[in-house]
Amino acid sequence: MSLAHWLPFAIASAIVIIIPGPTVLLVVSYALGHGRRYAFATTAGVALGDLTSMTASMLGLGAVLATSAALFTALKWVGAAYLVYLGVKLWRAPVSDAQTPDISETRASKVFAHAYAVTTLNPKSIVFFVAFVPQFMDLHASAWPQIPILEATFIGLATLNAFGYALLASSARRAIKSRTVQRAVNRTGGSMLIGAGVLAATWKSASV
Repeated sequence: MSLAHWLPFAIASAIVIIIPGPTVLLVVSYALGHGRRYAFATTAGVALGDLTSMTASMLGLGAVLATSAALFTALKWVGAAYLVYLGVKLWRAPVSDAQTPDISETRASKVFAHAYAVTTLNPKSIVFFVAFVPQFMDLHASAWPQIPILEATFIGLATLNAFGYALLASSARRAIKSRTVQRAVNRTGGSMLIGAGVLAATWKSASV
């Protein structure tokens, strides 16, 4: 794959990735609620979720979702419901004093699973990959040598982006000492996740 095809893809991907979406909201919410200790778990979940969505897209699932209204709608509602569930859970999360660690969620495996599910159960992402990636491929060369390069580039950038958001949010968390402020942060993050779920439920593909 030539640099002329790869570099525009990398730049466009970075621009798309840095815009906060449901996945970033989840990463920030966990970092604010639990600190830096879950940054790796959420980042790993995001990376594996992007890998799953992108690979599924390249294998043709995106084309199916783009043409099958029933399948797209079903997956869309599952992902939207999960985002709303996480938003309600964050809204109701207990707060603690700054000196007392938040232990409402102690298993990194569950944090990883949540990040993976939110990233994967987003039909918009799958359709997006199908529409986005081919624009940067060399049509005169074999597709399969290019796909791993493009996947590795996008996932690498998405992973760095998620980890950066997690570190920034965890640093902001250490500055928060008021239980009232913590509760407001939880409810703000929860509201944003619920809003993301509603948007995911109402988003329509042009092909559906």
